[in-house]
This record gives sequence, C-alpha cells and structure tokens, in this order.
Amino acid sequence: MPLILASTSPRRHELLALLGIPFEARSPSFEERLVPDRPAIEQVQSFAQGKARSVARQEPEAIVLGSDTVIELDHAVLGKPADLAEARAMLRCLAGRDHQVRTAVALVCSACATDVVALSTAVVRMKPFDERVHEHYLATGESLGKAGAYSIQGEGGDLIDSIDGDFPTVVGLPLRLVAQLLTQVGVSVPADLDELYATKPYANWARFPG
Repeated sequence: MPLILASTSPRRHELLALLGIPFEARSPSFEERLVPDRPAIEQVQSFAQGKARSVARQEPEAIVLGSDTVIELDHAVLGKPADLAEARAMLRCLAGRDHQVRTAVALVCSACATDVVALSTAVVRMKPFDERVHEHYLATGESLGKAGAYSIQGEGGDLIDSIDGDFPTVVGLPLRLVAQLLTQVGVSVPADLDELYATKPYANWARFPG
C-alpha cells in the first residue's frame, strides 16, 4: 500500500525521507484558517487531519500522512506572518520567552479504515531581544511563510537559546511519532530511530541537545 505525504513542504519531505520509507508527495486541497479563541491543539489537529483527508479522498488505496505546526504563546496561536512588519512584531513578542511548538500528525487510509491524529509538543526558549540580530534575520526573508516567523533549521536557529523536546517537532514532522503511527498500520520503518536521533542528520539539529 503506497504512502503519500500530504504536503509540498520541502522540510517535511526531507524529514520523512530520513525514515527510509518510499513515499510520494501530494499537495493537499485543504485550506488552513485559524479560528479565533480555538485552542491551539484543536486547531493544529484539525489542520493535519484536513490535509490528510483531502488527499485520501483522491487516493483511497493509499496511506496518507498529513502534518501541521503552530506556535502557541500565552494560549494564543501564532501563524505565518503576512509581511515583514508582522514578522518583526512576532519575533519581538517571542524574544526572551518560552513558547510551545505544537505539531500534529494525521494518518488516513480509506481502504484500511484508518483515521487517527496524534500530537507532539516541544518548548522553545528564545534568546533576549537584540534589534541588530533581529533586523539581520528579517533581511534574509526567512521569516515569511514560517509559523512564528522563524526557521529553526535555518538562520533562525541563531535566535533560539534552547529547546525542550523533539527537534523534528519544531521543524514540522516529529519522526518518532510518525514512525510509531506508521508501524501501527503495518508500515515497516527501515531507519534506526535511536541512531537517527544520535547522529542528528539535519540542518542545525546537532546544535540542540536532546
């Protein structure tokens, strides 16, 4: 039974490839819309399921994997900034503080009657505000298109003091959780997860213990 990643994200594609499982990628037709005052966990789980289900409807014989990531700060959800001004404001709010990165993973397969969703959370502590560092980072353009306006695997790693939890969760695809879900539906995972987490073969992963 083929495995399909319901995402066009290069980061999720790269991370899933580390598990050594053959897969294809499809663009989900699901449209993400943040709902004011809805808890972050509910939002991110519904987004992951929406992506997976939209592809599963077109590919009923496949196992479809969907994922989504949101940033939670003071019980509010931070999505992707609309422009550099919003990115600047987001980074200023995050500076010197802890926030939660919540990544949901959904697995949907019509043929095998599977529709499950699970959650992984990591806590990220940002370095104190430094206007020069922030402006340099904003000038790279990396903030745009990223939840919370930063990319841990890119130059945004320089803004982070530490993380408590799973590094791939912060990037956007918690590999241990994905492997667990796939194993439960009979998909063999060739990669040695312990070795993978020991060698940390992904950009900036080795910078963060754990």
